[in-house]
Amino acid sequence: MDPRHIGGDFESFLEEQGLLEDANAVATKRVIAYQIAQEMKRRRVSKSEMARRMHTSRPALDRLLDPANPSVTLSTLERAAAALGKELSVELK
Repeated sequence: MDPRHIGGDFESFLEEQGLLEDANAVATKRVIAYQIAQEMKRRRVSKSEMARRMHTSRPALDRLLDPANPSVTLSTLERAAAALGKELSVELK
């Protein structure tokens, strides 16, 4: 084990390895996919109905809901939010 990492935090390790940005992107996508799926469940909106509301295909919706698929556009997220009566909020910290 590398003694530099003993007592360090995981975020520091990812940053040192050049992986932090990708890890944050994947984590953000997982949270968004989860939130959309939960809202669909809460509102009892099927995947077919959600795809129809978003004017997209069912496979495209499956990619949006796949937490492991990081490819998603702001436009797609906005359409998903609107289809559920929500607004998308993006912020820089």
